[in-house]
Amino acid sequence: MLMRQLRQNTKIVMILVAITFVALMVFEWGMNMSGQTAGGTIGRVGGTTVSVLDFQNSYRVLYDQVQASQEQPISSQQDSEIEDMAWEQVVNQILIQEELGRRGIRVTDEEVRQAARMSPPPEFQSDPAFQNEQGQFDLVRYQQFLGEAGQDPLFLQQLELYYRDLILRNKLIRQVTSGVFLTDAELWKRYRDGNEQATATFIAVSPDTRVPDADVPVTEDEVRAYYEENEESFQVPARATLRYVYMNKAPSAADTTVALERARAVHQEVVGGADFATVAARESSDTGSAAVGGSLGTFGRGIMTPELEEVAFALAPGEIGEPFLSPFGYHIVQTVSRDEALDQVEVRHILIPIELTDESEVGLLTRADSLETLSEGQTLASVASTFGLTVLDGEISDETAVLSGVGLAGEAQDWIFEEAEGEGAVSPVFETGAAFYAVEIVSLLPAGVLGFDEARAEIESDLRVERKTAQTMEEAAGWADELRSGGVTIEALADRIGVAPQTQGPFTRADFVPGLGISSPAIGAAFGVSPGEIAGPARAFDAVVVLRVDSLVPADSAAWEAQKSQQRTAATSEIQQARLDQWLDGLRETTRIVDNRIEYFRLAEEQAEQGLQNQLIY
Repeated sequence: MLMRQLRQNTKIVMILVAITFVALMVFEWGMNMSGQTAGGTIGRVGGTTVSVLDFQNSYRVLYDQVQASQEQPISSQQDSEIEDMAWEQVVNQILIQEELGRRGIRVTDEEVRQAARMSPPPEFQSDPAFQNEQGQFDLVRYQQFLGEAGQDPLFLQQLELYYRDLILRNKLIRQVTSGVFLTDAELWKRYRDGNEQATATFIAVSPDTRVPDADVPVTEDEVRAYYEENEESFQVPARATLRYVYMNKAPSAADTTVALERARAVHQEVVGGADFATVAARESSDTGSAAVGGSLGTFGRGIMTPELEEVAFALAPGEIGEPFLSPFGYHIVQTVSRDEALDQVEVRHILIPIELTDESEVGLLTRADSLETLSEGQTLASVASTFGLTVLDGEISDETAVLSGVGLAGEAQDWIFEEAEGEGAVSPVFETGAAFYAVEIVSLLPAGVLGFDEARAEIESDLRVERKTAQTMEEAAGWADELRSGGVTIEALADRIGVAPQTQGPFTRADFVPGLGISSPAIGAAFGVSPGEIAGPARAFDAVVVLRVDSLVPADSAAWEAQKSQQRTAATSEIQQARLDQWLDGLRETTRIVDNRIEYFRLAEEQAEQGLQNQLIY
């Protein structure tokens, strides 16, 4: 029975194996079956050329992965990022291949045989053909399959290539990341920091508003001395001032109307008797809840979005509310049950998103194409006038590229510093998840050091804040002493100095806490005293904080012991990956890497245009 089932699945599994193994070698590691690069060249890493084929294969796999993870088409900004990721991936694998040779790392036939028998690829472990009656991977079934499939020479060749490549890299990684060991004390600290919880009441005072400027004078000599001692900190990157226009990709009023009509139709369906869970699974864009019939579980007030919460608590158990709008789209909510004592409700919902209709998307793409055509040879102001767009001012450096309304403008950054012909140049139309946009370079400024006159105001402000903070810390130390002596409560003190006391928690050392920040000295102070005691003064954001710790729940040492082995494995893997990344960065710094992608694709585009012209002529 088992062998018959395996024989029936052999063809399917063999195809899966071939695709998986070839994908690993060609796509993930950027090499063809012989281990040599193929096709035209697009760059060089040390003494090895990077072939166009290797780059394109790596790019295709990454592109498909990104597309599979999202519903909307990949934007040109994402496409540019994927190209960069593919290049980095191919470069890294060539560096690894060369390092394997330098270190003389080898793999024996016996190591390949043992790995093939005892360490099946992940695709096999999840294949139903190799699951037992309990749905768990059955190693014996897999080994029986190997015995039969091993009669095929092509399969054996693919299997050997896969494991030989995998074992080589594992050996290299072990060499590079050897010596990683976390003591129990280190593991306990990590666990404690993520699980010990505190609740605190505190006052937060802004030094900037607490201390008048007149009380902290800053002289010209002090500013100049600071500048001269810290001149390296005033280095600025190459940057471009620019004008830009953008077409928002947000849904229009017409798209909102379409979504509302769809929500009303779905609402009529469920109130008319259709099974809510079935409709949720089919219609809801909230995939997490749709998979469980639209269930959002049981919750109290202050957990969900205000719009949803208001409706959920207003409905009677079993009642389905009218569609309503939240920042996420239109919701159709059913309150399943209510616990009056705990003031909680059990709810399920269907979420209908507001998104571009096909008609809107076609119209937007048509306008973007027209913007691209008209921007060739015209100023941005002229193009903007044609489309009724507003020309905005912005700045992009070779380190940061963010434009209001556009978001991350990496494509414009690449164009400005790698392709543009200088001031006055108008870009092609670029795309992000939020918009289509084009930029015009107004000025280009090289990297350098900010002059004293330009830095003066910033230095003066920093010195003044530093002195204000020192004065406020000194004053807050007196408040803390007063609180510790019992002469005043923290609430009374807050009232006296004109601030509102805040209570937050429970929180851990690793949490972001409103008013206290994340991993700030103030959060650390909250875990340094016992419940009821006063902590601080300490810094948090731009404030000075004094806290009263209301409760402290220690981390469970028994629970830590129970998971310590898994924690050590995960933490060790994390450190090893960090070391591997550092090692690769070191290799990149000492290896001459030539990236000819821009030139290659420019020539390819020119050849394609010439070919099209030739076709039109003939």
